[in-house]
Amino acid sequence: MSRTAVAEQVVPVLLGERSYDIILHPGLLATVGDRLRGLTASPKVGVVTDRHVASRYLQGILRSLRKAGYDPTQIILPPGERTKTLGTIAKILDVLAKHKFERQSLLLALGGGVIGDITGFAAAIYQRGIPFVQVPTTLVAQVDSSVGGKTGVDHRLGKNLIGAFYQPRAVLIDPLTLRTLPRREWIAGLAEVIKYGIIADEEFFAFLEKEIPALLKLEEAPVTHVIKRSCEIKAKVVAGDERESDRRRILNYGHTIGHALESLGGYRGLIHGEAVGVGLVQEADLARHMGLCGDEVVERIKSLVQRAGLFEQVAATSFKSLWSAMQHDKKVVGGRVIGVWPVRIGEVVIQPIDQQVCADWFQEKHGHLSRPSSGRQQGKSPARRKAPARR
Repeated sequence: MSRTAVAEQVVPVLLGERSYDIILHPGLLATVGDRLRGLTASPKVGVVTDRHVASRYLQGILRSLRKAGYDPTQIILPPGERTKTLGTIAKILDVLAKHKFERQSLLLALGGGVIGDITGFAAAIYQRGIPFVQVPTTLVAQVDSSVGGKTGVDHRLGKNLIGAFYQPRAVLIDPLTLRTLPRREWIAGLAEVIKYGIIADEEFFAFLEKEIPALLKLEEAPVTHVIKRSCEIKAKVVAGDERESDRRRILNYGHTIGHALESLGGYRGLIHGEAVGVGLVQEADLARHMGLCGDEVVERIKSLVQRAGLFEQVAATSFKSLWSAMQHDKKVVGGRVIGVWPVRIGEVVIQPIDQQVCADWFQEKHGHLSRPSSGRQQGKSPARRKAPARR
């Protein structure tokens, strides 16, 4: 990422007494310790991270915390979605109890979406709730999972089935961490960014269509704008519907099919953003089948997803397997799958989908697919597609 002078950006998340700020600034990691002042009266800070992130950023975070007068405890976990289990939560709670963390002690989530979800859930249930702060280091986490208070772990039958709504005290974003993000993770994160344009902001979607080459090169100005605008959209949606009872469900666009594909692959195939990228295109195509949107909407979404380097096709599977996985989605109400469907770029609707309608669409579009043996994505991995080199 090229360096230019970028002013600190602050995006408030307005939730009454649970309100907090998202702070975005290049180089922010070096000042994390000072930024925690006022968020906790306890010197104890538990830093939860994974091995990959720890190798790059943990020591700097620990130095910043000690310099600010804190007593940090590090909790280093294996990387990847398969870490999101109740067993991992138990291990974190064991460390907190062993080190005598109290109700005012603070947890700091240093990493991607998996670490943020795990840390937030552990904070929500330890001593019935202790404060935590998100320090997201991946694009998916910076624009999506770190904001809004959804925490939890996976169950073998579905993603994020166990968890709690629990808001952080702050979200501290250093976009320079994206310089060390694996190319596959960066491209996967663009799926969540594209989602925001589809659900709420056609102008933002047009910006992405224009600037996707610069984003693939990690140019600092468009990257910073993308992070800030994504956070603004999510903060507004969350402020209006904190516990996902109504409008917040629009944030799940692309995730009904996306989560199903992740679970079908046993969380070993597609990573989250890749699965969402497939979901963005396939759910738009399903919306067209239902008569909710026209060809232009589907083609613009498909084109941008492809240009971002994401794959857009469903993996080899049967309709029975896909529908069964969709039945375990959190948005299922009374056995009915509630989907989010684009009407036009910038506007979506929330409504249930009938099984037969979905089956007819699947047969028409994907009837040739056979049930997978491994759940891995069929065809060329988006991570291996040729893309502009990182500067």
